[in-house]
Amino acid sequence: MEKAFAHIIFRQLFDACSSTYTYLLGDPKSRQAVIIDTVFEEHFRDRALVEELGLKLAAVLDTHCHADHVTGAWLMHQATGCPIGISQRYGAMIEGADLRFDHGERVSFGERYLEVRATPGHTNGCVTYVSDDRRMAFTGDCLLIRGAGRCDFQQGNARALYRSITEQIFSLPDDCLIFPGHDYCGRTMSSVGEERAHNPRIGGQADERDFVGFMENLNLPHPKQMDAAVPANLCCGKPKDGKVPGHADWGPVRRTYAGLLEIDPEWVADHLAEIRVLDVRQPEELADKLGYIATAQCVPLNELKNRLAEIPRDKPVISVCHAGMRSGQATVILRDAGFLRVANLHGGMLLWQQMGLPVERKTGAS
Repeated sequence: MEKAFAHIIFRQLFDACSSTYTYLLGDPKSRQAVIIDTVFEEHFRDRALVEELGLKLAAVLDTHCHADHVTGAWLMHQATGCPIGISQRYGAMIEGADLRFDHGERVSFGERYLEVRATPGHTNGCVTYVSDDRRMAFTGDCLLIRGAGRCDFQQGNARALYRSITEQIFSLPDDCLIFPGHDYCGRTMSSVGEERAHNPRIGGQADERDFVGFMENLNLPHPKQMDAAVPANLCCGKPKDGKVPGHADWGPVRRTYAGLLEIDPEWVADHLAEIRVLDVRQPEELADKLGYIATAQCVPLNELKNRLAEIPRDKPVISVCHAGMRSGQATVILRDAGFLRVANLHGGMLLWQQMGLPVERKTGAS
């Protein structure tokens, strides 16, 4: 396992609603990266991770046209300018894709690349992305952990899927790790050797007749989000109104990978008359060298829950502390108490002072 992650940045992300895995891979030297199978509702999480790791996306990729969630590809393209990649076998069905791959092509990111292997069967345009060292395979809904993608809609074909798995995935080394598009039992990865031996649908001594018979008798209900997901994914996840959703209509609020809402000091300094600043440090800290923002209301974090009534709700509330940690927790407390317009001051008073923004100083503790 350690060898599989050597010389590559790798993160596996999960969307609980659709049980979808999203994968981020980056080249440590160039900081170029690709992200695979994004989820629309998780866009801000994924974008924050890319930014916090200092990566630049070379592409946002989908393994196929999903039926169980809306892709976040269009949102990531709008946010970063990266091209959208998907199989060319969907043809004109898919609108908005910049890169259309066929079998054997490569997706490069810095000194690394993914090989595109056509693996139809779940849909006609399914692909598996294989790392250049053949130690990782991102199989989408083709091969799952102890399972395989259903074949009863979207040009599904069990015989084609059997050939895809046996010829394109099981031909990889036994220690090649399998990273599927979904898992519903908490399993995170497998390997080619494991699935070849233990997959109850296609492993062991199963032949094509066994696999096809199994797959054609699953009798599963259609995915709950299918009616909404498929039309949206034919446009790479672009909403009908073409608008990018935001966190707030009052300012440039962003969500960190930790899930906190934050805003930059420069914007706050320019809009002090339109917001309320809540300083959650201890009173004596207002007398230290960092000073405080002139309009700030001081309510220490350890007293905040008991003093919520003192905080007006007529304007957005920006919480601040020494470096942005305690004030981050303050935003959680405020939102739990029903404050809808809340954000944390990014970097706290440390960054505020470093940027040369105006401060007041007390001569002693208050």
